Amino acid sequence: MAGEEQINTQQSAVSGTRVRNFLIAIVAIVLSVTLVLGLRTETTTATLNTLGEQSTPLDVALSNGKPSIVEFYANWCTVCQKMAPDIAALEKEYAGKINFVMLNVDNTKWLPEMLRYRVDGIPHFVFLDKNGEALAQAIGDQPRVIMANNLSALANNSPLPYATASGEVSKFSAPVAPTGSEEDPRSHGSQVVN
Repeated sequence: MAGEEQINTQQSAVSGTRVRNFLIAIVAIVLSVTLVLGLRTETTTATLNTLGEQSTPLDVALSNGKPSIVEFYANWCTVCQKMAPDIAALEKEYAGKINFVMLNVDNTKWLPEMLRYRVDGIPHFVFLDKNGEALAQAIGDQPRVIMANNLSALANNSPLPYATASGEVSKFSAPVAPTGSEEDPRSHGSQVVN
């Protein structure tokens, strides 16, 4: 009988271990599914395409008497994608006070603006006063609090507290460069002697 009790005890222990492992596996699956759904929901809240479609056209922003923030971006830019939810939230917060303009660097239509503001990394933000004059620029990943402080100052016609800021960028080269006969705006007036 002692042998039977030992076998029953071992079978109970094996059975208990299997039930415990099964429950652990179920909990792990449920947590994994919850995590994936949570991340999917978070990343779809604001997309660059949505921001681009809802942005103020540049010509309107330059003529409507409101200050503007112009973002040079690309859909493939991971830093731009990361910042999209913050930009969307700030756009809602400053709706009616500031124009939000999105210019996709993959569209050669914006080449004159890319050259004018010396865009060589994205995201590249240009803060314009109500007359369309550039006040400051920020390049790369910007913390939301810095962007919010700059936008608050822009809306109140005050000096921007973070007039120049640089963070992580995605490198970008303009699709067309000036020829040798034209002066490259990035040369800052220096002459190249051949």
